[in-house]
Amino acid sequence: MNFFRQLFGGSSAVDLESLIKEGAFIVDVRTPGEYAGGHAKGAVNIPLDQLPKQLAKFKHKQNIIVCCQSGGRSGQAKTIFEKNGFGNVTNGGSWNNVAQYC
Repeated sequence: MNFFRQLFGGSSAVDLESLIKEGAFIVDVRTPGEYAGGHAKGAVNIPLDQLPKQLAKFKHKQNIIVCCQSGGRSGQAKTIFEKNGFGNVTNGGSWNNVAQYC
């Protein structure tokens, strides 16, 4: 399982738990409707298509965790952050995966 997480950009549960305990900023990149149906406690909803316009909000965040429904859009979000100079972003995969540590 760790092989697949490394391959597809997910993080190990231990990393997520530590990051969340340290106050990581959680961004759910699903649509508002999906977010309304359930989300990780404390997560902020910024849909993937709106993320590039809102990057300035994250300049002073120590750690950022992105999540979505299955990990695909959060992987894209991580790439957007990285292409804009952010090195402190973790793909948390599904919001349910992140929620278990909140």
